Amino acid sequence: MTASEDELNLGLLLFIPYRHLESAVLTALRERGHDLPLNQARVFQRIAPGGSRLTDLAEASQLTKQTIGSIIDQLERSGYVERVPDPSDARARLVVVAPKGRELVELSLPVVREVEAAWEAHLGVERTRELRRTLAALREITDPWLTGGGSEQG
Repeated sequence: MTASEDELNLGLLLFIPYRHLESAVLTALRERGHDLPLNQARVFQRIAPGGSRLTDLAEASQLTKQTIGSIIDQLERSGYVERVPDPSDARARLVVVAPKGRELVELSLPVVREVEAAWEAHLGVERTRELRRTLAALREITDPWLTGGGSEQG
């Protein structure tokens, strides 16, 4: 028995398409030789363009600093990220995307565009635009990083 649209909460209805997109990206990465586990991918995507501190990544990922440290260690060993001195605080370090990590981003972009094109083909141009406007408006009250309160981008 399948739950009807009215029986599913909005959070789940938002998550299901995201999970589909995420799975498509991870499959494409695996096909290109990057076997990135889901937990690493979810942390990786939260690294800000200029780098992020572990505490910001922990907050954005809703994981402990210790867990984030372990995941970043794994990403660093794989060559996807690097730790560099924080230019704003000599005692702190930033996690930045390494060249091999930038390759992940470049490989992901066409997959994201393809999935979004399939959604638009299904929904139509106007419904897709309205969905984007609606989700952007919802972001105003749900995204603490929208106003620079954290490191998560995208």
